Amino acid sequence: MTRVLVVDDEPQILRALRINLKARRYDVDVAGDGSTALRLAASHRPDIVVLDLGLPDMDGVEVIRGLRGWTNVPIIVLSGRAGSQDKVVALDAGADDYVTKPFGVDELLARVRAVTRRAAGAGEEVPAVRIGRYTVDLGAHTVRAEADGAEVRLTPTEWHLLEILVRHPGRLVSQRQLLHDVWGPRYQSETNYLRQYLAQLRRKLEDDPSRPRHLLTEPGMGYRFQP
Repeated sequence: MTRVLVVDDEPQILRALRINLKARRYDVDVAGDGSTALRLAASHRPDIVVLDLGLPDMDGVEVIRGLRGWTNVPIIVLSGRAGSQDKVVALDAGADDYVTKPFGVDELLARVRAVTRRAAGAGEEVPAVRIGRYTVDLGAHTVRAEADGAEVRLTPTEWHLLEILVRHPGRLVSQRQLLHDVWGPRYQSETNYLRQYLAQLRRKLEDDPSRPRHLLTEPGMGYRFQP
């Protein structure tokens, strides 16, 4: 059974999430502060962490960094901080996704299911991924149209960017991570590169590049591949 650690200093949120998660057959641990969260994570080894950033004893980002020092457990940030910079900091610290308060329980549960699927398949090679009318073959490094098998030509940079996104389906990948992984550690603020190359990928792969369904932008934060 999947174990979820919920960390929040609002008792009503802890209670609501515990009830809803247990009703869906998750094991649930709860913590009202960061130090308790880190202690429970070490002793109970959760499969997913749902974490508020505004904790009474430490910032939630410090909890993320503490967890990332020894575990790759998926972390969904749950916070009232709506500013994009707060989200970027949390993602760069190692969070996997971000849900802003007030939130719908159904949305949060969908995010929990998504990270559960990703974690379950993390050790598996994904040979091919569908993007609309196209198949991305990660092993062969090709993109082909389903209808006639015609190959879509991508530049090496376009391919590298696409590969990172499709290997993390549903996950929000931060701008900084993409710049670092594609262009190198010296690149941290050249977000115009990302806009340019994502626009090129959409023109090649999306049915309607002006209204993409698969290669999505999270303004000010990063990009997400939606299968």
